[in-house]
This record gives sequence, C-alpha cells and structure tokens, in this order.
Amino acid sequence: METTAAILEKAQQRAEEMELPYKGALLPIEAYRVLQESAQAQLVDVRSRAELDWVGRIPGATEIELRSYPGMQPNPGFLDQVAGQVDKKLPVLFICRSGSRSNQAAIMASQTGFTDCYNILEGFEGDKDENGQRGKISGWKADGLPWVQS
Repeated sequence: METTAAILEKAQQRAEEMELPYKGALLPIEAYRVLQESAQAQLVDVRSRAELDWVGRIPGATEIELRSYPGMQPNPGFLDQVAGQVDKKLPVLFICRSGSRSNQAAIMASQTGFTDCYNILEGFEGDKDENGQRGKISGWKADGLPWVQS
C-alpha cells in the first residue's frame, strides 16, 4: 500500500508530465487515500448545487460552485469563497463532474496564492460510457468511493 507521500509525489509527477500549472493531479482512489490519511487535506467540490442535489454529494467536502445551474454562469465570488473556507497553506483537492471545472478551479486557486492545489482527474462521474451515461466507467462514483444522494 502506497504512503500518502508516495501518492502525492506521483500526482506531482503526473502534473509535470501533463504540464499543469498546479501541484498535482490525482486519480479518485488516490485522492480518497490522501483524504483518509491526512487530516490536513481539504476537499472542495466545485459542482453546481443542481449536480450536488440530483447526482450526489461527497460527505465532508466543502461545496463551492464554480458555475451555477442553469446556464452554468461563472460564480463571481468563487475565489473569495474558497479563501474564506479553505486554508491556503494546506493541500486542497478540487473535484467536479469530470475533472474539467476542477482543473480550472485548481489553476485559479494556484494563481491567487494557494500553493498546494490538486485536481481529481475523472471527477465524480468520470467519462461517458457507450450509452452516453456517466458514473459507470470512471470517476469517484464508479470507483465505489463514499457518496450520498439527497
């Protein structure tokens, strides 16, 4: 079993290979391990309220919309909300539906003084399957990690 330090080192190497402007990129199972083993790691779910209500939530996550439903308009207070709810000196793991908005959130946070940002690749629901449905082949949900439905 890999240590948290080894997981984070692998995530940092992955980010370098992918030329990402933040600290690291984690697979969902890696992110879960980090969250379980490090009391300092913080999870920020950037999905919209509609997604959280209709698709499911991750227990213990800080929920801050990057974009709002309907229309997916940007949340102008996103960075202020993150700064008010998350310690910028500690590791921050961002998650969304597929890893795209959380990538954007990690970039934005890194540009505003957060030095230990990680994106959770695949996100909560992952890629679409052959039927165009998410949550079955990759992502937090498909990996069988903890989540609840409203």
